[in-house]
Amino acid sequence: MKKLINDAESVVADALTGLAAAHPALRVDVEARVVWRADAPRVGKVALVSGGGSGHEPLHAGFVGYGMLDAACPGEIFTSPVPDQVVAATERVDGGAGVLHVIKNYTGDVMNFELAAELCAQQGMAVASVLVDDDVAVQDSLYTAGRRGTGATLFVEKIAGAVAEAGAPLAEATRVAGAVVARSRSFGIALTSCAVPAAGKPTFDLPETEVELGIGIHGEPGRTRAPLASARDLAAVAMDAVHGDLPLAGDLLVMVNGMGGTPLIELYIAFAEVEAYIRGKGARVARSLVGNYVTSLDMQGFSVTVCQLDDELTELWDAPVQTPSLRWGR
Repeated sequence: MKKLINDAESVVADALTGLAAAHPALRVDVEARVVWRADAPRVGKVALVSGGGSGHEPLHAGFVGYGMLDAACPGEIFTSPVPDQVVAATERVDGGAGVLHVIKNYTGDVMNFELAAELCAQQGMAVASVLVDDDVAVQDSLYTAGRRGTGATLFVEKIAGAVAEAGAPLAEATRVAGAVVARSRSFGIALTSCAVPAAGKPTFDLPETEVELGIGIHGEPGRTRAPLASARDLAAVAMDAVHGDLPLAGDLLVMVNGMGGTPLIELYIAFAEVEAYIRGKGARVARSLVGNYVTSLDMQGFSVTVCQLDDELTELWDAPVQTPSLRWGR
């Protein structure tokens, strides 16, 4: 497999070095594997911290900045950050109003963030958490008890980040984050595997004539394999799964997310089909994102994430944000 890297063992460190060079509004500790806002800690402001294995860029470090995350702690490729990383990130941004940990539902992430929260509490920091488990594809997976956390993580980070930026207390930021999780569902489809740099080969075999329905963002198996079909048919599979779990109604926030290797032109084709499906159910796409936001290295494929909006969530989604990978309103 061809990779634009220096060495398979230094991929994360080299990428963080590049992130720091490209975005001077961030502070990056390459050795400790922590990324945080240059203006942190902000006294009196609730801070948001998230993290997970690298390989899903721009999640999470690409969403550190005004109106979103205060810090992120990237683990090695597809490997959860260790508790010391989470503690270090929390310490760097705690402004005295508490810290909200945004956790994707993977066993390693949950365990390490929970241990980190205990260590932070021993130091006198107030820490709350929200667990993101939006993937309707499977109930349990290779790395998960329950549903996996995927695209809704971005929604939580943006919307809860807006609440925190406005000066809301920790309990309110936690409530809003939980509401976003409850209103969000996702489903992903892979056209190819991904290749972890250290392995140098595809994570799994997927014939040219097949797709994986319900793929996980680490290459975990989905519901089933099926013959390669049109964008319209594949979008319908994803939307049937979402609609079957959370009936589509009213105004929706919809993200068609690339898995890392799918061209933007194809993602817009998929979005057109998703929008037509939603319209056919009598609902409306009120807000949208199309692009690579929660990826799986170089995997070809896409996921759809839908959140049922209300007036509060719409206003918070529209609030200004300025991060390396999401920005509007300032």
